[in-house]
Amino acid sequence: MKKKLIEDNLEARANLFKALGHPVRLLLLNLINQKARHGQELAEILNMNAATVSHHLTKLADAGLVESKKDQYYQVYSLTGNMLTRTLEEVIQMPQPELNELVEEDAYRYKVLKTFMRHGRITRIPKQHKKLRVLLDKLIEEFEPNREYGELEVNRILVEFNEDVAFLRRAMVEEKYFDRTRSTYVRKVAES
Repeated sequence: MKKKLIEDNLEARANLFKALGHPVRLLLLNLINQKARHGQELAEILNMNAATVSHHLTKLADAGLVESKKDQYYQVYSLTGNMLTRTLEEVIQMPQPELNELVEEDAYRYKVLKTFMRHGRITRIPKQHKKLRVLLDKLIEEFEPNREYGELEVNRILVEFNEDVAFLRRAMVEEKYFDRTRSTYVRKVAES
């Protein structure tokens, strides 16, 4: 869950740069920086279709660069807080603990997979619970979320990784990767 939050944070930062990566959007930001303006006014200034300007304003709003308020019939756009006064370093820099956690987690996962897998197969099953979870995380990627699998189908997938399908199947149920009924297994969707 923590890793998902970190990835979402990185995605939001990348979207900021995507929003800034178009000349029309840079022009819009400059015009709005002068004073708050409505979409129709911006379209007239730029001699552009109002729908095109609206599209670009939506991208800027999604990135958190502009915000809008309703004023009679129009949406009036203004800059959001201090977005344009932040330095590039402030925008791209992640908090050090988050960065360290992300790097350490990936390095640990890589080491475990390298130790216990060869050519896509599990060479031996680790006794340590944390390492077993890394392997199970890898195995569950082979199953579609919310799809029902029969036991035979689960076995066919797991045997590609290791012959001890009964152990792997049982571990995946015990660790709550699967919901199991009498005859089916369903991959649980990770909660965010």
